Amino acid sequence: MAGGAAQPGAELLSFAGFLDSSPQPLAYGYGRRSLRELRAREFSRLAGTVYLDHAGATLFPQSQLTNFTKDLMENVYGNPHSQNISSKLTHDTVEQVRYRILAHFHTSPEDYTVIFTAGSTAALKLVAEAFPWVSPGPESSGSWFCYLTDSHTSVVGMRKITAAMNVTSIPIRPEDMWSAEKQDAAAAGNQDCQPPHLFCYPAQSNFSGTRYPLSWIEEVKSGHTRPMSVPGKWFVLLDAAAYVGTSPLDLSVHQADFVPISFYKIFGFPTGLGALLVNNRSAPLLRKTYFGGGTAAAYLAGDDFYIPRESVAERFEDGTISFLDIIALKHGFDALEHLTGGMENVRQHTFTLARYTYAALSALRYPNGAPVVRIYSDSEFSSPEVQGPVISFNVLDDHGRIIGYSQVDKMASLYNIHVRTGCFCNTGACQRHLGISDEMVKKHLQAGHVCGDDVDLIDGQPTGSVRISFGYMSTLEDAQAFLRFIIATHLCPPHGQQLPLATPGEAGAPPTGSEAQDAVPAIVATHSPSPQEDAPPDARVWNNSLTTVHAVGLCPPLLEATGTQQTPSEKAAGVPDGDLGSRVITNLYIYPIKSCAAFEVTRWPLGNQGLLYDRSWMVVNHNGICLSQKQEPRLCLIQPFIDLQRRIMVIQARGMEPIEVPLEENSERAQICQSKVCADRVNTYDCGEKISSWLSKFFGRPCHLIKQSSDFQRSARRKHGKDQPACTTATLSLVNEAQYLLVNRSSVLELQQQLSTSDENGKEELFPMKDLISRFRANIITNGTRAFEEENWDEVSIGSLRFQVLGPCHRCQMICIDQQTGQRNQDVFQKLSERQERKVNFGVYLMHTALDSSSPCYLSVGSQVLPMLKENTEHDDLSASEKHQDVIS
Repeated sequence: MAGGAAQPGAELLSFAGFLDSSPQPLAYGYGRRSLRELRAREFSRLAGTVYLDHAGATLFPQSQLTNFTKDLMENVYGNPHSQNISSKLTHDTVEQVRYRILAHFHTSPEDYTVIFTAGSTAALKLVAEAFPWVSPGPESSGSWFCYLTDSHTSVVGMRKITAAMNVTSIPIRPEDMWSAEKQDAAAAGNQDCQPPHLFCYPAQSNFSGTRYPLSWIEEVKSGHTRPMSVPGKWFVLLDAAAYVGTSPLDLSVHQADFVPISFYKIFGFPTGLGALLVNNRSAPLLRKTYFGGGTAAAYLAGDDFYIPRESVAERFEDGTISFLDIIALKHGFDALEHLTGGMENVRQHTFTLARYTYAALSALRYPNGAPVVRIYSDSEFSSPEVQGPVISFNVLDDHGRIIGYSQVDKMASLYNIHVRTGCFCNTGACQRHLGISDEMVKKHLQAGHVCGDDVDLIDGQPTGSVRISFGYMSTLEDAQAFLRFIIATHLCPPHGQQLPLATPGEAGAPPTGSEAQDAVPAIVATHSPSPQEDAPPDARVWNNSLTTVHAVGLCPPLLEATGTQQTPSEKAAGVPDGDLGSRVITNLYIYPIKSCAAFEVTRWPLGNQGLLYDRSWMVVNHNGICLSQKQEPRLCLIQPFIDLQRRIMVIQARGMEPIEVPLEENSERAQICQSKVCADRVNTYDCGEKISSWLSKFFGRPCHLIKQSSDFQRSARRKHGKDQPACTTATLSLVNEAQYLLVNRSSVLELQQQLSTSDENGKEELFPMKDLISRFRANIITNGTRAFEEENWDEVSIGSLRFQVLGPCHRCQMICIDQQTGQRNQDVFQKLSERQERKVNFGVYLMHTALDSSSPCYLSVGSQVLPMLKENTEHDDLSASEKHQDVIS
């Protein structure tokens, strides 16, 4: 499979052939409206990106935002609760939007009322709180709340409100509704005199895309189909949030009592705005307790007297509605109709893309005939009536074993393909399709897995899946790019080829060929030869490569430049690469600026947070969000250099003048700000406008350099050793997980051999060892006696220093970035994923067990490394639970 040669079963399904062979007519695009022009004009920000998470949130067109902004700039919209002219304009515009919403769903104010909410979840909560539940008593069994197991978390959560009212909640399986026998409605007796019950189900599963029959609405309300055989009157809540983003809904035909929706699922903007569409025949039953601003016709502050407004919408819209966001909906409807011609066209277009992708995925086979994916679906994608434009699946290896969704997600991000992974806030459907029992869910929680994390396999069993979904602006090119990604990474991986992330010349796309030689400073694609390989380095001269320096101490003399010297690996007691002798440190690296280039040293002092000044700074965007190489690969082209004697950090990059930054802040002038690192809040200070301008020029967008405040303590809990208390803590710099990261050269050597390929003459080509080591961005490099032995270590002694091993480093897609050029290549990540149950682990985290701060401590190249094995480890293989626990820690 070297070189990308296609295997049988790896060919991309012809779209023309697919259309010709379809038993039913399929539509792609919007008639004379050019989809290519639509994408270029309205969604130019998608250039180089394949966005396939429209079920999570679709994207807004540029014209919607432009027209909405123009509207705001030309009109004055006041609070609709006031009586002035601007407030009257707001009120009238909001009412017009209500009519527009009802017209979109083929109904009118005579039949339905629009209650604006903060989203569909808030709409569901409103129904749960206001529905006229009847508690069981001597003369009645009370109300029942039934919901389809294939429901969003927000629907299932309604049962906590009903439980507080002593109302029984019953989950109903889809199979039970499909097979339910039709009953005689007359047998139910006088329903109006019986307790009210509520049945909730989704028009479309947000997990699999299954579209459930809208006919259930009338069948349940009439009594012909009952979720439970109990006397009473059934009301129906149709969760339409996932459905209406790509399909029309006719409420004049399918008259559900309550219909919650979220508008960002339809338009992409605004977010945080939804509505509850209430059937006017059911609205009088809703009971309200709390009353907020704008909902009262009259009330007394000193007495229990309150009269609600007559309008259902005004009665339930507590406080001032989000009126500017509501006005934005008008422009959303305008844009959607102008671009597509209506929701029926959207339904046909998105279904065609989904059916084509489903057919292509289903046809993919390994050379041994095994399928490449397992798709979770209740339909064969036969029609848009039974299936939405959603495909939920897991990737398999050629032995039929599931590859974790987290790994697929990371690989997809290397191709700039955006997917969704996990259970998508729908545990019921996840359990049903993946065969996860209730006991397994609880066991997974005990093992550390929670909703939304990346623990994708436990004991070889999946905890979720991968989901792709299409929107009205999705194209055939999107679908085929995704299919090529699956083929490239599982059927014909292209060794050594750069990834097609973006067209050269686009923002963020590294230049290629001669373009790189003339690149502006913001886009640098090549480095000078590494000093370790081609020239002796000087401690004060940089050439866009790892800089080597010998730090002799913190007290004067603080720093002595070594001038011409051997590289650390040459000085380390004469240890060559891959030697299987005693374990010693062969290389030491610090990374002063998070995600920027390494600074290589032969001896370096330790601080309370790890190697002194390691990850003490980080680059943030204009919103103060930390940048990493995952978003900005060019960070690796910025080379920091620490001069302890002058107490400065010198930063350089090709095409830029070197710039100096003080190692410590001026407490009087430092501007304190807050940021986050791996969900931890950190106190930092801005390093000033000078370095900010330097970085902004290099990256071509506003950036700042910030440093962790010296008086701020960021603590990390760690496991305790035999002589350590259970809750000992360690302080961290701006690192992700731990104070130190150690990598074993023997592990790198094994990976290097696995990555080797042969050219056309049969000559073996090895991935450069130095390149591999640099990708893992470790602090300590040792020469182990065998590959991956470090994963069985419990403690490590280096001279008089003791370190505790916290577990393996769970790798992300950053290891695919060449630290010399910023180019991406997926081979390293993909090869690592083939071992250890496809968990991409490499290197181990270390923490100090104790550090004597009374005298300086140092790590040096050549120092002996003495590991202590875990007590329960007598052989190479760990149990699955032990491996999983290591990943979590």
